[in-house]
Amino acid sequence: MIRKNPRGDLPQIDASAYVDQTAIICGKVIIEENVFVGPYAVIRADEVNADGDLEPIRIRAHSNIQDGVVIHSKSGALVDIGEHTSIAHRSIVHGPTVIGNNVFIGFNSVVFNCRIGDGCVVRHNAVVDGKDLPPGFYVSSTLRIGPETDLASVPRVSAEATEFSEDVVRTNHELVQGYKRLQNEF
Repeated sequence: MIRKNPRGDLPQIDASAYVDQTAIICGKVIIEENVFVGPYAVIRADEVNADGDLEPIRIRAHSNIQDGVVIHSKSGALVDIGEHTSIAHRSIVHGPTVIGNNVFIGFNSVVFNCRIGDGCVVRHNAVVDGKDLPPGFYVSSTLRIGPETDLASVPRVSAEATEFSEDVVRTNHELVQGYKRLQNEF
């Protein structure tokens, strides 16, 4: 469902993107080319700041927002998800947050109030809250990264993890093409 927010902002969705009919896209959301938005995803840009304004939620080209993902923002803060990035099933991305290019956010993970650098991998059930990750960091499953976390203890992304991330993006790009072909058949 594509709908306006109470302020009247309507999502902007590139014609080449695929948004599943069960997804909810609300308000000042910008979805660029060849993005996949899976079933039951919710991308909602509707909260405003004290001045009544809000920054967009932007999903950049060739990224994928998988089944059940929730993307929202506190008080109209920016959420910007880079190119060729995967936000896996049931993850929560809550602004203010900026996620770089070629990033993988694993199943059920939560990212809030942070910047995730290019090429990072955040595995399943992990939390990044209030701590910026420079490019190329690997957050293992169930790890919590917060303001007090010493990043010297966090490993760098391996070639294997990068290959996995690239394969997920490639697979979801193929899904965009396949579902776009099927759209006119129902």
